[in-house]
Amino acid sequence: MHRRVFVKSAGAALTAVSALTSGLGAAFAQETTAEPAAGQPIDAAPVKPFDFEDVAAMAKELASKPYAYRDSDLAGTFANLTYDQYRGIRFRRDRDPWAGSRDFALDLLPPGAIFHEPVDISLVDDGVVIPVKFDPHMFEFDPTLFPDGVDYETIGNMGFSGFRLRAPLNRPDVMDEFCVFQGASYFRAVARGTLYGISARGLAIGTGSAEGEEFPLFRGFWIHKPGAQERSVLIHALLDSKSVSGAFEFRVTPGAETVFDTRVALFPRQDMSNAGIAPLTSMYWFGPTDRTRVDDYRPAVHDSDGLQMLTGGEQRLWRVLSGHSTLQISAFLDQDPLGFGLAQRARSFDAYQDAEARYEKRPSAWIAPQDGWGKGSVTLVEIPVQNEFNDNIVSYWQPGDVLKAGERYNFNYMLSFAPEPPDSAPIARVVETMSGASVNNPTARSYVIDYDLDLFGSDDPVPQIKASAGSIGHSYLLRLPEQGRMRLAFEYIPEGGKLADLSAVLNGPEGPLSETWIARWTRE
Repeated sequence: MHRRVFVKSAGAALTAVSALTSGLGAAFAQETTAEPAAGQPIDAAPVKPFDFEDVAAMAKELASKPYAYRDSDLAGTFANLTYDQYRGIRFRRDRDPWAGSRDFALDLLPPGAIFHEPVDISLVDDGVVIPVKFDPHMFEFDPTLFPDGVDYETIGNMGFSGFRLRAPLNRPDVMDEFCVFQGASYFRAVARGTLYGISARGLAIGTGSAEGEEFPLFRGFWIHKPGAQERSVLIHALLDSKSVSGAFEFRVTPGAETVFDTRVALFPRQDMSNAGIAPLTSMYWFGPTDRTRVDDYRPAVHDSDGLQMLTGGEQRLWRVLSGHSTLQISAFLDQDPLGFGLAQRARSFDAYQDAEARYEKRPSAWIAPQDGWGKGSVTLVEIPVQNEFNDNIVSYWQPGDVLKAGERYNFNYMLSFAPEPPDSAPIARVVETMSGASVNNPTARSYVIDYDLDLFGSDDPVPQIKASAGSIGHSYLLRLPEQGRMRLAFEYIPEGGKLADLSAVLNGPEGPLSETWIARWTRE
């Protein structure tokens, strides 16, 4: 079992959610039980169903107050859990609040180990909020890992650490786990035939900055019980952090693509120039572009191998990921982007040769804005790592304008988890990127880019290769019909530089026939 640390612990408060939820419940009760005025009909006023704007009101109220941190007081059996012990605590299926449903199941997750910030969870049934109290009897404890039994007496209301959802994703008779919300504002999902890999977050703040990153926390969730004919689960969430509070709505539909129809309202406590909207977090250790620095039997180890972008001007970009010895941040300026995401394009077992991790089954994740996001940049952060156990790749949209304190900012987008991003435009895509020392020039580096061959006609395209520093040496284009690839190869000569952004595109008489390949070269 690979032990992936994909969550960095984030301080967060949980002081107001219960009170706010109780306040809403009291409001419902008052609305339905008040005595009618004389001469008025006896019919009770209709209950207003709990919805996104209720959470937005909570977030606005939180943002008007100083941020308060609360850590869970882990006690008894939940204190000082090892990794294996935590994995040995399992939610009891007979405590599933949706027990009996053939469409969805819900697991509540315990606190402990690295998950020590308490999270309030409420169920919503027909618009009515029902808070769920933490109860250690909801969980089974592996007796081999807890030989002394379970200390129920000293366990208080510590709060949950998150939840997971299940559905018959791959077989009609098996309730597969398809998404989990747990740790700070992290969540991840799988589509049919894929395994967990890439994660998403509610918000990124200061990722890769010299000041250090701030990790917002989902303080509370409201999980709506799906109706008998519904094929999605509606989730509302309250986010809080030192800099900002926010309301989130996720309508999650599992399937061949697992899609999160997402709505966000942010209320900054202070001016923010470092907010990352719709962040994705993944892992890249090494691949065919940088194998020489790793002594490993596998050809590649990564959850994603590139950042795919569809700009507001409908230009298609592919920024291949690489392992670097220093932190790298790349920003791609755009206006009203149509989509971006971290993709896993190498889908064969031979690309990884890992029978346990099965990296070829990791999903890609794609962000498709549903309204104009204005000017800003798709930002990519690549953090150096020495193994595959820590996520080190982050992408997000950074607005060009500062988010002002006291204002409300809305973002709507579709987030999909699938083997490939949902873009079927007839344009040649990069299949693989390889790199190594040049055979002919000891000061140069060779790059080999393979594109899909199917979309090229009988006439060869014209390569356009650029470098932000240094120069491009010898290049050639070669058809590989048996492999179904069009190969572009060239030499890059640094000329004493330490960093350069390289790009290549294959053009026809009327414009690009391929997406634009981009790579960052750094001197080790």
